[in-house]
Amino acid sequence: MVDAFLEFMLGPMRSIGDVYFDNQMIFNPLIVGFACWKLMKKRSSSHSGTTEETENV
Repeated sequence: MVDAFLEFMLGPMRSIGDVYFDNQMIFNPLIVGFACWKLMKKRSSSHSGTTEETENV
């Protein structure tokens, strides 16, 4: 019954989910690494902006 609901709700995305679940050990570190990289990039750009403002004052 749950399988029928998933098939109805996800449709063609079901096959993508199967690939993801088969390769979770590869995809999860990539996703977490990308999120950490974006956070560090955002954090470093906000810090560099504050130093430029204080230098101009």
